[in-house]
Amino acid sequence: MTILPTPLAPAGRAPEQDSGARPAPRRAGRSAVPFGGHRRARHSRKAARAKLTPYLFLAPGVALFAVAILYPITQAVNMSFFDWQLIASATSEFVGLGNYVRALQDDRFWLALANSGIYMLFTVPPQIVLGLAVAILLKKRSPAQPVFRALYYLPVVTSWVVVSLLFKYLFADAGLINFALGDLLHVTDGATSWLANRWTALIAICALGVWKGIGWSMMIFLAALQGVPRSLEEAAIMDGANRWQQLRAVTLPAIWPAMLFVVVMLVIGGFNVFTSVLVMTGGGPGGQTEVLLTYMYQQAFEFLDFGYGSALSVILAIVVFVLAIVQLRVFRDRSGEAYA
Repeated sequence: MTILPTPLAPAGRAPEQDSGARPAPRRAGRSAVPFGGHRRARHSRKAARAKLTPYLFLAPGVALFAVAILYPITQAVNMSFFDWQLIASATSEFVGLGNYVRALQDDRFWLALANSGIYMLFTVPPQIVLGLAVAILLKKRSPAQPVFRALYYLPVVTSWVVVSLLFKYLFADAGLINFALGDLLHVTDGATSWLANRWTALIAICALGVWKGIGWSMMIFLAALQGVPRSLEEAAIMDGANRWQQLRAVTLPAIWPAMLFVVVMLVIGGFNVFTSVLVMTGGGPGGQTEVLLTYMYQQAFEFLDFGYGSALSVILAIVVFVLAIVQLRVFRDRSGEAYA
């Protein structure tokens, strides 16, 4: 029996062990890149795509916002510093802050600002109180609950023009309101000219604003009430708290963020009242029911004084912005106390 000698490995090189796996063949014409380098490059490309994806989704909205919101805002601010001329061949004269000084010296502007503030003060609190009350009543499940929700929300989705015309006829000299107050209830003589006087016209306009806005605030509060922990309400009941104490100690702190949202949005909406005033009174009589938006509309689109109209819009935007900031600060402090 002949024993063959085992071949010796070259000096400085370990003998290869046959593990059964064949080495991967190298591809001709391609540079030799380590496998770890490919993984890092692929991981970097995936990370870059992951970072880019949100911006691609946001891009259409940002582009639309820039075209529909930012550009008009910047253009309005620019126009407010000029005696703007519509004719392309005419030169718009730069007047600096002249339009803003003119607004501060304009009695009609102050009257319109006061009417906007009155409308906001007499529509926002009722919408909050009544909307919250209706939401609490409709919180409990019942067979008629969907019907009442739809009925209360119906004014919200109804056209402003339609309901403004409806209220205009209700508050007309021979309308249903005079008939009810005069002939049915005998509270007045039934000959009140509601839309011919500043204060009675504002009452009619505010009544429309409250009636149309209760459904919106009700839906916001109703959604917030669904998130109030049942355990807290039961604990309050076991402690002997009555309904008012439960509302003040449990419900209101739990829905405080929704309350902040409703207040801020209603205040902004109150200063943006336009259609109801334009349809019901047209700013009359004698401009006594003019609000900021109707006055701005009159200056810009009836008198074609776009520079002054733009200055009024900028002032309105500043007023609303400041009020929103103040509300956020006040409610944030109040929220901190509530949850402390």
